[in-house]
Amino acid sequence: MVEMELVGVRVEMPSSSPIALLKEVGGAQRVLPIFIGAPEATAIAFALEEVVTARPMTHDLIQNLLDDLGVSLEKVTVTELRDGVFHAELELHAHDGVHTVSSRPSDAIALASRTGSPIYADEAVLAEAGYIEEPEEDEVPDAEESEEIVEEFRDFIDSVNPEDFAT
Repeated sequence: MVEMELVGVRVEMPSSSPIALLKEVGGAQRVLPIFIGAPEATAIAFALEEVVTARPMTHDLIQNLLDDLGVSLEKVTVTELRDGVFHAELELHAHDGVHTVSSRPSDAIALASRTGSPIYADEAVLAEAGYIEEPEEDEVPDAEESEEIVEEFRDFIDSVNPEDFAT
């Protein structure tokens, strides 16, 4: 397993599809893009921006349940890429032992972003879907470029309201 960090959520153009970006900690620093749904992108963005909603969103509810039951999320792992679909697992520690639960990566990442739990990816997944970001020879990342990415992210967050997900 390779430790990853959540870089953020971006909107892939021109399809306007949200993706979660995971980056390898150490090593080759490969990037693993995972296409996710808009509600999950919002959930991850809210967690990263520490947005507090009037009522708990689904991932907040799951975190509250785990906390109330004395269960900790020890890690999430992107376990495989099968037929173009990513799969993940949650490793939960409870009073009666360790439990592994299947999850969509987007939900696992949304939960990990709330709990501060580490994120891992299987080496085979990284080998198949990861890539190494190589800056252009004349392109040097700067603060202005970083600010543009953050601004794009904020625009996405600003366009979504918690009430959009209320039932």
